[in-house]
Amino acid sequence: MTGAGAKIRITERIAVAAALALALASCASAPATVFDLTAAHPPAARPFRAQIRFDQRVATADLDSERILVRNGQELALLPGGRWPQQLSTLFRDRLIETFQNAGLARSIDGGAAAADYALDIDLRAFELDATTSEAHVEVVAKIVALTSGRIVDVAIFSARAPVPSTAPASVVASLDETADEVMTRIVAFVARRL
Repeated sequence: MTGAGAKIRITERIAVAAALALALASCASAPATVFDLTAAHPPAARPFRAQIRFDQRVATADLDSERILVRNGQELALLPGGRWPQQLSTLFRDRLIETFQNAGLARSIDGGAAAADYALDIDLRAFELDATTSEAHVEVVAKIVALTSGRIVDVAIFSARAPVPSTAPASVVASLDETADEVMTRIVAFVARRL
């Protein structure tokens, strides 16, 4: 990219960040609409040789709420006009379970009655609008633990980004949903490879 082209790109990013800040400030008093996530529909997976349960999810205090986060560098803000129907960590876990079911793995999931062989621990690290890049950013750590020994079988970090065309809550949530869909699909494939 030429020097002039790079300057135009930087100017565009600054303008987008400024517009985002202005939009956030102007609609801070707007009533919040409740938005949901959808479960992903990954390809069908072979049944696991073992039962897996979904353990307590982990998230930082800022993520473990009903509010939609906006990150601008090191600063965090709340997206006005939109919220989740429940704590994000619980919502993500529920949609991840549905994603496993959509992959044909309902019988491999320990619903509480059977004794599970493995646990899937989920740690939400990022689930936000990144205002500096105008992208939805989702990052999740998934850990498979053998319950008989407590040994960590495998751990992986899944990160995805998608462009956010507008700061309207519906647009932000649509991009977050798209990124979460990619992450959930990759988590199913990760567990399917290990079990």
